[in-house]
Amino acid sequence: MAYGEKPQTHFIDTSNASAARMYDWLLGGTENYEVDRVACSELLKIAPSTQQLARSNRDFLRRVVRNLAAEKHIAQFLDHGSGLPTQDNVHEVAQRVHPGARVAYVDNDPMVLAHARTSLDDNTNTMVVDCDMRHTHDIRQATDGFLDWSQPIAALFVSVLHCLPDTDDEHDPAAVVRAVADQLVPGSYMVICQLVSDDPTVRDGVTQLMADATHGNWGRVREPHEVRRYFDSLEIETPPGLVDVIDWRPDSAPPPKHLRPTDWVEWGGVGRVPG
Repeated sequence: MAYGEKPQTHFIDTSNASAARMYDWLLGGTENYEVDRVACSELLKIAPSTQQLARSNRDFLRRVVRNLAAEKHIAQFLDHGSGLPTQDNVHEVAQRVHPGARVAYVDNDPMVLAHARTSLDDNTNTMVVDCDMRHTHDIRQATDGFLDWSQPIAALFVSVLHCLPDTDDEHDPAAVVRAVADQLVPGSYMVICQLVSDDPTVRDGVTQLMADATHGNWGRVREPHEVRRYFDSLEIETPPGLVDVIDWRPDSAPPPKHLRPTDWVEWGGVGRVPG
């Protein structure tokens, strides 16, 4: 069992769709149920490029972790809303650069927790934290002793903040990001992206569909200027700044504009904690 894990206690609800299981299906995975596949089918009617976006987002995650490990010498990662295991997870990418790199995965989806604990059973440099990503204090406490918080950490919020609703308290997505950034030492990094659209029909349609399908476990498709707020206290890494993630330091030439999704995109980038 990976570092500090506890036995699985949650019930897996197969009557409502799960964003994590839907993402798994979009990536070609098998850890999903009929309710998830039906929801994905409806989602594709509103935003036909959704499957392409999921794959581009996964490619971005690989690139950004590799970049931070190799170029910025980051050897600690805190992955919020990690999702179901797939190929080239954060620890696999990071540990190819730094074999001793430590990765803490945070999620509270019961299927994610069950599969993560099984797949990480022999890797003592990984930890699975059963926690809502909004509970930043609990996450800090759970990872103390595993992550060295006196050293730089890369905190990842990759394609998860659209799962959080807007609130007037510390659980608001922007407040969650700030709370994590405030705990990190200078020289740490925040990787943040989420689904955005300039089309109100897509924003409203997807938001309503996902809220219904997940029984309220969803937030909102936002606009780029709203995501930019998440970086207010950070030094944005340039090039390329905040972009459609397909343009974030690609390994090969990205597709031309006329071949890209026009309904919505995954938008964000990397920020450095100053100091």
